[in-house]
Amino acid sequence: MRDPNSKEYLQKQFLAMKLERETFDAHYKELARYINPRRGRFLTTDRNKGEPRHQEIINSHASQAHKVCTNGLLSGIMSPARPWFDLVVDDPDLIEFQPVKVYLEEVGKQINRVFNASNLYNMAPTMLGEMVLFGTGAMSHEDDFENVARFYAHTVGSYIIAQDENYRVNVFGREFEMTVMQMVKKFGLDNVSINVRRAYDQGDYHAWYPVWHLIEPNPEADARKPLAKYKAFRSCYFEPDRVQANDIGKFLRKSGYDEFPVYVPRWAVTAEDIYGTDCPGMTSLGDVKMLQIQEREMAKAIARQNTPPLHGPATLANKEIDLLPGGGTFYDAEGTSRLMPVYQPNADLNSMMADLQRTAARIDRAMFVDLFLAITSMEGIQPRNQLELTQRNQERLLQLGPVLERTHNEFLTPLVNRTFNQLVRASTDANGNWLETAVLPPPPPELQGREVEPRYISSIAIAQRAAGVGPIEQTVALVGGLMQAGILRDSFKIDGDQVVDEYAMRVGAPPKIIVPDETVGEQRQAAQQQANMAQMAEVAATGAKAGKDLMQAQAAAQGQGARR
Repeated sequence: MRDPNSKEYLQKQFLAMKLERETFDAHYKELARYINPRRGRFLTTDRNKGEPRHQEIINSHASQAHKVCTNGLLSGIMSPARPWFDLVVDDPDLIEFQPVKVYLEEVGKQINRVFNASNLYNMAPTMLGEMVLFGTGAMSHEDDFENVARFYAHTVGSYIIAQDENYRVNVFGREFEMTVMQMVKKFGLDNVSINVRRAYDQGDYHAWYPVWHLIEPNPEADARKPLAKYKAFRSCYFEPDRVQANDIGKFLRKSGYDEFPVYVPRWAVTAEDIYGTDCPGMTSLGDVKMLQIQEREMAKAIARQNTPPLHGPATLANKEIDLLPGGGTFYDAEGTSRLMPVYQPNADLNSMMADLQRTAARIDRAMFVDLFLAITSMEGIQPRNQLELTQRNQERLLQLGPVLERTHNEFLTPLVNRTFNQLVRASTDANGNWLETAVLPPPPPELQGREVEPRYISSIAIAQRAAGVGPIEQTVALVGGLMQAGILRDSFKIDGDQVVDEYAMRVGAPPKIIVPDETVGEQRQAAQQQANMAQMAEVAATGAKAGKDLMQAQAAAQGQGARR
């Protein structure tokens, strides 16, 4: 068995993974060619290629629909304009505990500050667009000294992935090229290969050389050791061997990560497949191709109708014919011979346009255009927009359910968790003690051993949860109707407090406006005591008044007896 720390071992794993991904390349290229030609990079030399790539696109409807779907997905799951997550613990009662509530709120604010200060909202649309178009997106999450986190989106064809026994992506590889100067700056002159060092010595700083980067579970991982080589995932940069160039690559750098630093959300996956096997781009590809054919044929029909083919006498064979408006062509006609159309085109342009519109509508449905336009146009007042969105697009929201769940599990939850862990590491020393300059406050003792996790309050997440509001409203209305009709004598069948909690959770009401159950209980107990005291005071006052009246009556009676 080869040494798992050797470059030969890593290069062999890389090539095996690349061979598996290349089975998708033809499909990826076709998707890019017809929808977004600037996406995808299947050769390391594809960098900075500015030649025309839009030859297949005559009608850009699919490209526009892809943009709507991408932007709508971003706005629907992680809009930078409004909160899209809060933090909760696995104990519902603990969430209502004031110190825990304050801590979770502060941590959520700090995580959002990191997101807003970083380039997350610049890179996320690129990654989500890749997922919409190719079924798989990829974005790496690196440490940043200034802003805690920095993100890099990767395009299809430039990376490879593998997954563990639970079908979770845990291996990521990337092949790209760097200039000689970039390699020396990043890895050091002593760590690059002989050819790169020679190019540097000769001043050939802008020559390009291939670099492979592989991130995978670390076989030497040991959480008890603080060194990077013992972290949960190892990061290995190396130069591949190039036999034709007589270039023997070199191991460039080995470091590590505490968490897997790459997010690879997939729209849908079949069985044990690694790469996404279904997405709006794949679903609509046939219609996209048809749309180009229909647009081309319609353009031909209009051209034939406006400038039909002509025929005339042989004397016009070598004569220039003027077809411009107001132009004239002069020739000696023989008999009745004249310049005239070969046939009179009579294309049914209305039918052709209707057929083209039907194809465009199928593309819109595949790209969820109507749903995402509804989301972006209803940003604002809550929770009314989610309720309306649910009522109008319930079927489409149900279709998005598996995608939303997968995006949460493969992208958003790891994103929030890794950012939280970065903030914790920035706030503690090597022994886990909290620093005076800590970004985060120390957690309350009640959170010891508890799992903190994100709960999503984005437009789409709330809209899907709001589907359960209807049964709540119907049940409450039924009980109210039964009480009004005298069929039900009281409302004890409905737990009003629980109704409020469930309704507020489903429509995404701010947690601060809902009073905790224990506080409500204390307030009710205090109100009941005040009511009891008021009732006792009223009884005492009534008794005192009655006693006074009785004494006055007795005094009056005694006075009348004395006069007699």
